Parts: sequence; structure tokens; C-alpha cells
Amino acid sequence: MGSKVVVAMSGGVDSSVAAALLKQQGYTVIAMMLRLWSEPGREESNRCCAPDSQALARRVAAKLELPFYVIDAKERFHSIVVQSFLDGYAQGLTPNPCLICNRQIKWDFLLNHAIALGADFLASGHYARINQSPDGRWQLLRSKDFSKDQSYVLHALSQEMLGKTLLPVGGYLKSEIRTLAEQYSLPTADRSDSQDLCFLGGEDYRKFLRRNASGIGHPGPILTRDGKNLGEHEGLPFYTIGQRKGLGIATPIPLYVLAKQVETNVLIVGSEDELGSRDLTAHQVNWISGEAPGEPFRAEVKTRYTAGASWAEITPYEENLRGESLPGIKAHFDVPQRDITPGQAAVLYDGDLVLGGGTIK
Repeated sequence: MGSKVVVAMSGGVDSSVAAALLKQQGYTVIAMMLRLWSEPGREESNRCCAPDSQALARRVAAKLELPFYVIDAKERFHSIVVQSFLDGYAQGLTPNPCLICNRQIKWDFLLNHAIALGADFLASGHYARINQSPDGRWQLLRSKDFSKDQSYVLHALSQEMLGKTLLPVGGYLKSEIRTLAEQYSLPTADRSDSQDLCFLGGEDYRKFLRRNASGIGHPGPILTRDGKNLGEHEGLPFYTIGQRKGLGIATPIPLYVLAKQVETNVLIVGSEDELGSRDLTAHQVNWISGEAPGEPFRAEVKTRYTAGASWAEITPYEENLRGESLPGIKAHFDVPQRDITPGQAAVLYDGDLVLGGGTIK
């Protein structure tokens, strides 16, 4: 009997094909789905664990003759992922909850459940690849399908986590995965992709904040960099860096959100020429190799999941926080970047190889 692997099922085509491929490769496969938190009364909107998604995942498991388990993670998901989302906006950040979910829910909570079942690996339908270098270290690489690559949201995985992870679809194009799903006669073959944060259900995050974090933002002045008062904002959490529409001010030229000054509750706006920066600082950096570079180096950097990568000079540093030394980086870009946003991740690449990344500070 081959190694045992738990596949994180979502009711989507990618995790379904991942399970099929692993079974075909001789693994003993267990299908497992997380029941995540959904806003009360809006359970149908959570694509990751809505009743129809669970039903599809169960049908896939039955088709492949796999045992199927649903694990309740509602409270843990809310206390870790949703609460950090709310707290981040309250602090003037633009958080990415998928990063936290991957690290603390899927590759902690779910991985521990997999190990408890005697599994050797946890597998998912993420588009990325894992390789082992000649020195034995695990490497995270971009997927074959560059347009679907999800290595950005996996940059926080440790060597131990990568060693227990399988990413079966990372070596395929999305079109090939669709074809495989049809060949396996999987009921998810023609299911559309979901690009939204699961607990938002496609809704504007501002509406979610207003319902779930009343009092999170307070009106304040909208100023230009030179101090000119242009009006009043509704609350800093309801704006993002680079935003142009919905500012509620009339000006002869389009204006964009340049910065949010939490201490003074001021929203700074300016012209497109003023938007962007060549520098960022990121903290809580995870180096995939487990070891920080000893000197500055050049790398490509992605500052958002949907953004392209841009070249920058990277300077690693260590900061001391309450007696603990924590890794950080400073990045100086060759050209200004429009949407460097505190709370998002800065992820470093050497070609297809993911070097690591951290949270933009």
C-alpha cells in the first residue's frame, strides 16, 4: 500500500482532480473538507463550504471511492482569520486573510488532523510546485500555468510544512485540469472558479465591515500632501491605497488614495503622478529555505496576488521586538510601484523559485 495522503477538498475542480491524480499515482487517498465560518444567515454565499460545495465534494469522493470527512473549523476560522481581517482594517491595513488561512488553518489545523489519521501528506489544489534541492531542502516554485499561479499565498509555509505537502495540479495548465476532470467524469468538471474571499461571498468588503465591526471607522478630513482640505471621508477602513472611485469629492483631475494616517484619522489623496513608491519595508518574513540571506541581493517582488513581479534590491534585516529577533526586509524597486499597501504580502522570486516573503509594514 502506498503513502497515505489527505486531500483538502473544496468542491472545486482543482482539488477534485488533485484527489484523482493522487489515487491514480498509487496513494491511499482520504478526502477531507473544512466547515468554515459563514456570516449567520448568509451561509449559502461561502463558496468554500456552502452546502452545494460540500455536496459536490462528497460526490467526487464517492466517484473516486474515497473516504470523506468534514471537519468543523468554524470557531477557529472566525477567531483567527475573520478576526484578523477585522483587526487589520481597524489598524489602517489592507489584510489578506487567505495568507493567514493557509498558514494557520490549512497547514496547521487541517495538517494536524491529517497526521492524526496517519497520513504522510496533506495535498491541495493550489497552483504551485514543490521540489527538493540537492542539499535536501524543500523548494516552492511557481506553477506551470503562470496565469493561475498561487505561490504568492503559500510563501509562509515552512520547510516542515512543505515536506508534508503535495501539490498535484501545479504541473498542469488549467485547461489540462479541466480536460482531466472530464476524463475522470468528475461532477466538478465544469464548475466555475471562485476568486473571492470565501466569507465575503463576492460582496464588497465595506458592507461586511459595517455589519460585523460597527464603529470600526470614523469620519475625518481628506487632505492633499500639502495640507489642502478637500472634504470628509467616511472612515479609513473603507478606503484602499490606489483607490480612485468613491472618494466623494469633486476635483478637476482624478485623485487617488495615497496614504491612510491612522493616528490623525486623515486620508491623503493626490494625482496619479504622486501615486506609488520605490521603497517598502516588510516584517514577519518567512524564508522558504529556513535561512535568511546574509547580504543584499536582487529579486523580483510581488506586492499583491494579482500584481506582476518587479525587480528590486532586497536588504534583509533583523528587528528586536520584546527580546525576540524577527526577520524583515527592505526593498528598493527599479521603478515606482503604484499600490504598495500595508497589510498585503511582499513575496520574493528568483525566476520560478519562491525565496520567501513577509507582510508589508
